[in-house]
Amino acid sequence: MDLAIPDMALVVLIGASGSGKSTFARKNFLPTQVLSSDFFRGLVADDENDQSASADAFDALHHIAGKRLRAGRITVVDATNVQREVRGKLVALAREHHVLPVAIVLDLPEKVCVERNAGRPDRDFGAHVVRRHKTLLRKSLNGLAKEGFRRVHVLRSESEVDEARIVVEPLRTDKRHETGPFDVIGDVHGCRAELEDLLAELGYELERDADGRAVGARHPAGRRAVFVGDLVDRGPDTPGVLRLVMGMVAAGTAFAVCGNHEQKLVRALDGRKVTVAHGLAESLAQLDAEPAEFQAAAREFCDGLLAHYVLDGGELVVAHAGLPERYHGRASGAVRSFALYGDTTGETDEYGLPVRYPWATEYRGRAMVLYGHTPTPEVEWVNNTMCLDTGVVFGGKLTALRYPERTVVSVPAHRVWYEPKRPLGGAVQREPDSLELTDVVGRRVIDTGYGDVSVREEQAAAALEVMSRFAVDPRVLWYLPPTMTPPPAHRGDDDLLEHPAEAFADYLGQGVTEVLCEEKHMGSRGVVLVRRDGTGVVHTRTGRAFFPSDAVLERVRDAVTAAGLWTELGTDWLLLDTEIMPWNVKAAELIKDQYAAVGAAASTALPAAVSVLAAAAERGIEVADLLERTRQRAANATAFREAYGRYCGGPVRIAPFQVLATEGATYHAAPHLWHLSVADRLVDADPELFTPTRRLAVDTSDPGSVAAGVAWWTELTAAGGEGMVVKPAANLLVRGKRPVQPGIKVRGPEYLRIIYGPDYRDPAHLARLRERQVGHKRSLALREYSLGLAALERLAKGEPLWRVHECVFAVLALESDPVDPRL
Repeated sequence: MDLAIPDMALVVLIGASGSGKSTFARKNFLPTQVLSSDFFRGLVADDENDQSASADAFDALHHIAGKRLRAGRITVVDATNVQREVRGKLVALAREHHVLPVAIVLDLPEKVCVERNAGRPDRDFGAHVVRRHKTLLRKSLNGLAKEGFRRVHVLRSESEVDEARIVVEPLRTDKRHETGPFDVIGDVHGCRAELEDLLAELGYELERDADGRAVGARHPAGRRAVFVGDLVDRGPDTPGVLRLVMGMVAAGTAFAVCGNHEQKLVRALDGRKVTVAHGLAESLAQLDAEPAEFQAAAREFCDGLLAHYVLDGGELVVAHAGLPERYHGRASGAVRSFALYGDTTGETDEYGLPVRYPWATEYRGRAMVLYGHTPTPEVEWVNNTMCLDTGVVFGGKLTALRYPERTVVSVPAHRVWYEPKRPLGGAVQREPDSLELTDVVGRRVIDTGYGDVSVREEQAAAALEVMSRFAVDPRVLWYLPPTMTPPPAHRGDDDLLEHPAEAFADYLGQGVTEVLCEEKHMGSRGVVLVRRDGTGVVHTRTGRAFFPSDAVLERVRDAVTAAGLWTELGTDWLLLDTEIMPWNVKAAELIKDQYAAVGAAASTALPAAVSVLAAAAERGIEVADLLERTRQRAANATAFREAYGRYCGGPVRIAPFQVLATEGATYHAAPHLWHLSVADRLVDADPELFTPTRRLAVDTSDPGSVAAGVAWWTELTAAGGEGMVVKPAANLLVRGKRPVQPGIKVRGPEYLRIIYGPDYRDPAHLARLRERQVGHKRSLALREYSLGLAALERLAKGEPLWRVHECVFAVLALESDPVDPRL
C-alpha cells in the first residue's frame, strides 16, 4: 500500500497512544527526519513521560521542525496530534515555510492500542486515555482536509500499517530534470499572429490543422518553449493562442505557467462572480464563438497550469510575476499568489493601478528568474532576473529569451490591439556593472557548481577592509587566483623539506597519472586583463595594482595582436594568469623591511662573532662546537642574502601560463599544454617582455618518469631556481563534485631558506617543520579554486557583475583565515 507524500512535506502522524506511530516512523523514515514529542520531553525534562514538560518540548520540536522545513527537508512529527489546536500549529508551521502538510492517521482499534500500552511499563496510564484519544480522533477525521492538510492517508488495521510504504513524489513544479535548451516567451495576451511570427523567428516549424490553424510547433533542434503566462485577454485571438500553446504543451514541445489572466478566465468560465475588465470581455466573447468542446478543453488547460517551474537543475525559474529565492520550488498559497500577482506596496499610482514592490532589485539567488506581468518597453537584466513582457498587445513587441544562451529575440506587434491604462514603463534598473555593499556583506553560502563555499560574516568584513583600501576598481576585478598548497612534508634522510616525490604520490593517490611540471618563476602571481584598445589592469592575487601606468598593458596588447589571438579567440579582451618578475616589483618593502633587515643583521653580527670565537679558540678556550655552529650560521646568512637577492632587480618580465577567459568563453577544460602553447606565442611576439615557462610531462604511475621529474626539479633548484608546480595535465579534473587540487608547489631548499629563515635546515628546525599540517591549506586551495572557476563561468555567461564579484570577493574573504603564510 503506497502512501504518496510530496517532497519537502511536513508529515504529521496522528493516532491514539499505542497505535504504533513511532514504529511506523522508524520503519518508513530516516531517524533524522522524525521529531518525536517523547524524545523532546526527554531533552527538556530527562523523562519522556513527564507530561508537565510538554509545552517546552513542543516549543523545541517546532523550532527544529522550522529549521528543517526552511532547508526544504522532509520532516515527520511523531506525536498523538489528536487535538485540532495542536495540528493547527503544525499546519501553520508548514505554511510559514511554504511546504505541504500531510496527515498520516493510524486509526487502529481501541482494543489494540490498549493491549499495546499494557505491555509497555512506561505506559502506566489506563484505557481511558486511549478512549479519549480515539474520541478526539473520530471528531477530527473528516475535517483534516479543511484544516489545511493537502493529503490525508488513513490506516485502519495492523495489516494496513505493516504493508504501507512511503513514496516521495517530487512537486509538480520540480522540473529540474528538464535541461533545455529553452526559449522563454513573454506575455502573449491573445496576439496569435505575433506568436507565430516569434516562433518562426526562433526556428520552430508550425503545425496546422485542416483549416490552416496553428495547432502546434516543433523545433528541429529539439528546443522547447516556456510561456510565462498571460496567454489570454486583450488581444484579437485568445482561442488561437490557446490552441497553439495547448498543442505544444500536449506534444511536449512547450511548458506554460499560469498567469493572473488565466486564473481569472477560469473563474469566469466557472460562472463565479468576477469583474469583467482588463480584456476579459474580449476573451469571453472570442471563446463563446468556439465549440463547447474547445471551451471545455481551454478551461481545463488554464485551470491545470502551475504557478511556477524550477528547471535545469535549479538554474532556471519561470513564474508569471517573478519569484524570490525563498519561494523557489515551494508550495503554498503565498507562493502561488506571488507568482501570479507579485507583491504590492499597498499604494496606487496616478492611474489608479497598484504600485508593485521591486523584488528583483533585492534578488541575490543563484537561479535565473524569468517572468512577465509588468510590461516594459525593453527587456533588461536586473540582477539575475529578466521581465519578458514587452507589451505586444499594447503595440510593443513579443519577446523571448534563448536559454542558456541568454540571447533576446523579439518581433514587433502588428498594431496596437489594446490601449494601455498607463504608458509602458521600465523596471527599476540596476546597471549591469554596478555593485552594492549588500552583494557581499554578512554570512553567505555560494554555490560554485563544484560544491558550496561558506563565507563567515567576519571574513567578509576583513575582505571589505582590504577591498576598500587597497584593491583595484572592483568593476575590473573579475578573478583572484587560489592559494596553492605544498606537498606533504618530505620524510627522507636528506635535509629537504619539500620534494617532488610527495607531489607525484599525492596525485597518483587521487587517480591522476598524467601531470605537467611547470617551472616556478621567481616572481609574484599576477592577473592580466588586457583589452584590444590597450586598456585593462594588472593586479596581484589579492587584488592590488601592480603597475601605475599603462605602458606594460600596451605592450601586452601589441603582443596579443601580433600573435593573432584577438581573431583566433574571437574576443576584444583577454584575461591571463601569469607570474610577474622580478619579485621586488610587488614585494620591495617586504624584502627591505623583513628579509634584508635579517640578512644585514646576520651579516654584521655573525662574522664578528666568528672572529671573537676563533681568537678564543686560539687561546685554548674550549669553544670549538660553538665556533662551528656560528660559522655554519654565518654561511647560512650568506646563503639567505644570496637567495632573496636573486629576486631583486632587472626589467619587468611576465610569464603567462594560463588563459583564464575571453568574451563568452573559459578555458579551464583545455589541457595545460594548450595554455603554454598560447604563452609561447606571446613570448615569440615580445621576448623582452614575456618569458617562457619550462615544462616536463610526468607519468606518476611510472617510476622512471617520476625519477626524471625529480631530476628535473633538482636541476632547476640547484641552479638557484624556485622550484616547480605540479598540475594535472588535463587541467580541471573533478572527483565526485569537488575538483582535484589544481596544482601542488614544490619549492627548492634555497627558496625555502627565505621563507623559513637562514637556519631552517638545521636538524632540530627541520624536524619541527616536517610536522607542519597542510590539511587546512589544501581545503582553502580547493575552495578558492572552486570560487575562481565559478567567477569565470559567470563572467563568460554574461551574468551581472555582482554575481561574478560575489565569488571574487569570497576568495579575498577566505584569505583572511589564519593560515601559516609560509605554507
